[in-house]
Amino acid sequence: MKHRHFFLMALACALFSFTTLSGCTSVPASADTATAAQMPAGDRDLVELWAADQTAFGYYVTGMPFNVATGRELAANPLLDFAFLNLEQNYNFDAAREIAEGLRSVGEDAAMELLVRIPAMSEAGVQTSRARVNELLALGVDGVVFPHVQSADEARMAVSFFEGVNVWSPANPDGDFVVMLLLESPEVFAELEEIANIPGYSSLVCGIGSLTAALGGDRETAERMSLEVLAQSRRAGMAGLITADTASVVSRVNQGFRALLVNGPTADETIRLGRAATGR
Repeated sequence: MKHRHFFLMALACALFSFTTLSGCTSVPASADTATAAQMPAGDRDLVELWAADQTAFGYYVTGMPFNVATGRELAANPLLDFAFLNLEQNYNFDAAREIAEGLRSVGEDAAMELLVRIPAMSEAGVQTSRARVNELLALGVDGVVFPHVQSADEARMAVSFFEGVNVWSPANPDGDFVVMLLLESPEVFAELEEIANIPGYSSLVCGIGSLTAALGGDRETAERMSLEVLAQSRRAGMAGLITADTASVVSRVNQGFRALLVNGPTADETIRLGRAATGR
């Protein structure tokens, strides 16, 4: 299923000429001797892993600069299943293009999925958000992430941007594109079940870092609310995502999160521990 939409999107591209993580785009080199291109076909296909109720592991790419070399480093790490590019604070299409180019340097069949987080619609506006989605679709990315979703109406608007796109969802298990919505404020939880019931998207996630800040630093309550989002996401047949480190990765796998983001010098160790917990 990987990049089924890429060739059409590439033609269009020519026309277009959750926590709080910090740090740079430096990607730890894996000690594994296998290369990404040597991995079994589909082993790091995000939606195939989700369809099999398996946990996928992604690298949280944040901090400038973003360039082709960063994408190549990510692509060369066989432990990674996808890249999560954070453009929430500074949307830069050229950054997404260069990361995508680097990821594809190993070849289309071996390239990992690229999810791109864009700025919040409540700040950027509907038309700007739609335009950003369209140019990312034209680029051939594999998913778009909407942060700080404020309401069920906003969630429906975000999902409507993907009419005609083969989005992976409970109703479309053969889809190959990821649409992810992030809930990060206490007020939106009044509509949690309604948002989870909206058809046509792939993943409902709690941005636990932002939610903790909105709760005045109450991490315990934020953790409980994050698990509420996970429960609703899984009930609806979607995948839940959260960040993880060496101390938390096994418990996150056991809680049922099916996408875990890693970052920094312990990223590879975290993934190895997580893969062992999943049996991968």
